Amino acid sequence: MVFKSFSTQEIINIIKTLKSKDSYGYDEISTRLSGISANYISSPLTHIINNVISSGIFPQRLNYSIIKPLYKKGDKTEPSNYRPISLLTSFSKVLEKALYNRLIEYLEKNNLLNKQQFGFRKKHATEDAIFKLIHEILNALNKNLKVCGIFCDLEKAFDSVNHLTLIKKLTNYGIKRKANLIIESYITNRYHRVEIKNSTTHTKCKSVWTKMKHVVPQGSVLGPLLFILYINDLANALTLEATPILFADDTSLIICRPNMVQYCKFLYIVVVITFLDVLNYY
Repeated sequence: MVFKSFSTQEIINIIKTLKSKDSYGYDEISTRLSGISANYISSPLTHIINNVISSGIFPQRLNYSIIKPLYKKGDKTEPSNYRPISLLTSFSKVLEKALYNRLIEYLEKNNLLNKQQFGFRKKHATEDAIFKLIHEILNALNKNLKVCGIFCDLEKAFDSVNHLTLIKKLTNYGIKRKANLIIESYITNRYHRVEIKNSTTHTKCKSVWTKMKHVVPQGSVLGPLLFILYINDLANALTLEATPILFADDTSLIICRPNMVQYCKFLYIVVVITFLDVLNYY
């Protein structure tokens, strides 16, 4: 894969496709402000983005993000019960969207994304995954087969991404040389700090900047695509008689057999080992 250079009009279109929000990263420039000034900032941004492509280096200053903890469930005093949402700079989102467009174009043109993956993809929505799941079950019941389902959910999935493993997998998909270097500098040199607001005094409390080790940022443009590439080979690794259905970090395995009591126990062990192998947890 080779990242092609961008025209000024392409960058203007990318800026205008970003959701217009007043929230901002550490640079305090919102996407609403960048959208209003798109015609004025598009030319220098195009120059910077094309320099990134030619050099293979993601700008270090765009690798800083503010983490806003989003409460999920359970004890509110337990940090693990919060989802870490990254607030990126608006210019980082423009650059990420530009790289995303080139990357997804390459992946779809060469049919590199697994057909069983329904997460973070156009024309592969939640409804499609549900339809396939129900179809497989009903089809098996019509054939008088017994159906077993194994449902796997990766906890804190985006935080579990091993950078070295991801880079190796990108190389296997043909994303090499400068294209690979851009992604590597994007994920391996990232820094973040947590920011919370005191509900009583309404003042902001901030942590120190810390380097991210095993993570792709939630709330980023490139993050979801990099994650599904990280687990893209999972369906192929499951060589047993099972139909996998992947939706981001949720994996469903449907097994249809006349008798499967002993088989399912064996399959469960194999699935766990396969997950560990694919995600490089050894």
